Amino acid sequence: MKNTLWLLGFGWLFTLMLSAQPSTTGSSYSFTLDEAIEYALENNYQSINARREVAKAIKKKWETTATGLPQINANVDYQNRLKQPVSLLPGEVVGGEPGTFVPVVFGTEQQLGLTATLSQLIFDGSYLVGLQAAKTFLNYTHNLEEKAKLEIRKGVINAYGSVLLANESVLILKNNKEALEKNLHETLKIFENGLAEEEDVEQLQITLAQITNQLSNADRLAKIALEMLNLSLGIDINSNVTLTDDLESLVMQNIDINFTKQAFNIENNIDYKIAYTFTEQRHLELKLEKSRALPSINAFVNYGTIAYDNEFVFFDSDTRWFQSSILGVGINIPIFSSLGRSAKTQQARIALDQANTEFLETQQKINLELNRAKSDYQFAIENYETSKKNLTLAERIEKKNQIKYSEGLATSFEFRQAQLQLYSSQQEVLQAMLDIINKRAALEIILNIPNQ
Repeated sequence: MKNTLWLLGFGWLFTLMLSAQPSTTGSSYSFTLDEAIEYALENNYQSINARREVAKAIKKKWETTATGLPQINANVDYQNRLKQPVSLLPGEVVGGEPGTFVPVVFGTEQQLGLTATLSQLIFDGSYLVGLQAAKTFLNYTHNLEEKAKLEIRKGVINAYGSVLLANESVLILKNNKEALEKNLHETLKIFENGLAEEEDVEQLQITLAQITNQLSNADRLAKIALEMLNLSLGIDINSNVTLTDDLESLVMQNIDINFTKQAFNIENNIDYKIAYTFTEQRHLELKLEKSRALPSINAFVNYGTIAYDNEFVFFDSDTRWFQSSILGVGINIPIFSSLGRSAKTQQARIALDQANTEFLETQQKINLELNRAKSDYQFAIENYETSKKNLTLAERIEKKNQIKYSEGLATSFEFRQAQLQLYSSQQEVLQAMLDIINKRAALEIILNIPNQ
């Protein structure tokens, strides 16, 4: 009975533990665009590894710092002379005849020594530079993490907008298909009554087949777009995600022609920060090579004990142990390296010059990217306004041609061309809406708006 109660209690506890585990596959999520960005910054795979890189850099910095702090090492040395060496003594030393030798064995067969050594770096120029380099490297990894987050933000915005665009495309194509099916049904009736030509029916059938294929493809693309969004969020691609923002509202939030006049401080740009940190690293590498010409000073003190015997009795209480201790200071003075150190210093100087040149190039590229991003964003807004007007015109043209076609004043070919022009205008408007969101995000990254 007692065992049964234990089993029931364990089973109940195990069930609670399983139910407390978060589910991944098949989980449901709901996000606004801002919520999606926030979630991705924490859970995106690249973001997770970027934080790990920072953690590694912090440990690397401590590793460098620790080399200049006291170091304690212990050594255990056990020797068993399986065949002891033999020495020859002159015979007269032990009372023998001159010219003869007597073989003797010195020492015991076994010995055990224990030594502990405390060492301390007193001065080393390369150590001081190494501390600076470790700090700079940590800043560099922080900058890389910041860049990764900006790229993740951009990717989520692009993926979120792509899902909304795909869903809107599906809705529009469904409406177009329903309208075509109605037109085809009416034209078939007219044709059956002998009031329309067979070509009129065939033209509509061609258009309907194309729209049906496009709708099937749009359904597949919508699913792929959602999987790409899930991947950028850092969740299982098969998870159910509901987007609570709509495409039109996001476009309205992102349309601001005055945004191109935003003040720009190049020092806030992440690529500038990375390039600047890289030049600092090269400068420290030059200092490191110069510091190798300086002397280094190390000190140490050790304490040891050793025991000898012909048998392994070192753990017996009556075993005699002999202590020893040494205090020492060592100074290493570089004198001549056949110009080897000079060659390394010159290499580091050239590398620094290269880094400075690349830094100047990076600044020019950033300014160029800024101008291009402003132009692209402004064009996206203008293109959106134009595409909306074109859509209105295309709708009017298609409606007029439909009326003319029903009255026999336009051919089926003309009606079909008006329909295709309308469908193309619809897709152009959707793409223009997505471009506004994406171009705004690209400009914000250059300005580093998210981190200001």
